[in-house]
Amino acid sequence: MHSFATLRYRARFLLPGFLGLVLCTLAATVSAADAPPPESIRIGVTGPFTGASSPMGISMREGIRIAAAKINASGGLLGRPVHLLERDDEASNERGARLIQELINKDGIIAGLGIVNTGVALASQRHYQLARIPVITSVATGSLITRQFLPPEFPDNYVFRVSASDELQARVIVKEAIDRRGLSRLAIFHDATNYGVQGSEDLIAALKERGIAPVAVERFQLRQVDMSELLARARSAGAEAVLTYGIGPELAYIANGMARMNWRVPIIGSWTLAMSNFIDSAGPHAEGARMPQTFIQDAGNPRQQAFLEAWRQSTGLERILVPPAAAQGYDSMLLLAAAIRQAGSVEGRRIHAALEDLRTPVHGVIMTYRQPFSRTRHETLTLPGQVPLGEVRNGRVVFAYDADRKQALKP
Repeated sequence: MHSFATLRYRARFLLPGFLGLVLCTLAATVSAADAPPPESIRIGVTGPFTGASSPMGISMREGIRIAAAKINASGGLLGRPVHLLERDDEASNERGARLIQELINKDGIIAGLGIVNTGVALASQRHYQLARIPVITSVATGSLITRQFLPPEFPDNYVFRVSASDELQARVIVKEAIDRRGLSRLAIFHDATNYGVQGSEDLIAALKERGIAPVAVERFQLRQVDMSELLARARSAGAEAVLTYGIGPELAYIANGMARMNWRVPIIGSWTLAMSNFIDSAGPHAEGARMPQTFIQDAGNPRQQAFLEAWRQSTGLERILVPPAAAQGYDSMLLLAAAIRQAGSVEGRRIHAALEDLRTPVHGVIMTYRQPFSRTRHETLTLPGQVPLGEVRNGRVVFAYDADRKQALKP
């Protein structure tokens, strides 16, 4: 027999648009006395830790690691240490599905966290559902994600989420463009992925509710550098703002293309406008872009400040590449831990039942969660007022409105 001493996680990565190698070390120690060591609680964590989506995936992973280290430092769950089994899905639908199958069938995970890309979620979370193993989606925002396995076809839905759905984000984006800016001639730019296509549909639906149709809807491919033709069409159509659904690199190509054309209209889009590889690649042309954010690294209450300090200690960095992804990862781990404690079990159906009826408040980074889920509601965020608007200023995301910043300061 051997004793359990220290659980360490080390990751070394090179980030697009963010120079330098960073060594991230998290340690959590559980004493083991003379008795046989308890079996660890295995939790699967999947996301893109390389490639264009990696700023989101790495930020999420670090948030989950920080929460797991905190849990282990206080004795683990049910007297057992948490062990994270991390896998890089490379933002590939096929790879993501295969990895989750392996985590379930070979590695014996009892729950899942993570998933960044909507297409990966829709392709892979079926394996969680069929195995009756709960998954809390930490980042992916596609509106269909928590609706994929609803009654009557599926008596129980094993997919939960802490990020803001695209349907909710679309309402926030449209409110900013129409109500706060007084704009009505709006162009939509979206990428060709599931995320971009479904997000654009949510935007179109939100505009339709306000009696407005977009003056242009432009679709672009991943790694498409030249946006000039698409931008020219939108400008000719009289667009007063560009609403976006894509990820960092292509969003930077849009902003840089607009600058080359000397076309100065607002860019308002989904939360991915906060990605480091948009802000760094677009540089001064990213300034003023606005987007919904669940967490902004600008001001914070004591609990948020404690999280930021834990981030600095574990990564050696001040900057979080994608703050919402980090906070959502952290909160998803805390919510899962609360469900396991309440269930008193690592059995999937009992954890699922506990998630749908959490009785003890969970003090997360984004909010204090009070019965965040129910049998018919698997989203923690459902109202536009729960999602503040961020703005890029001086190369970082801050609160677009002071009222949101003051609200965030409340404990």
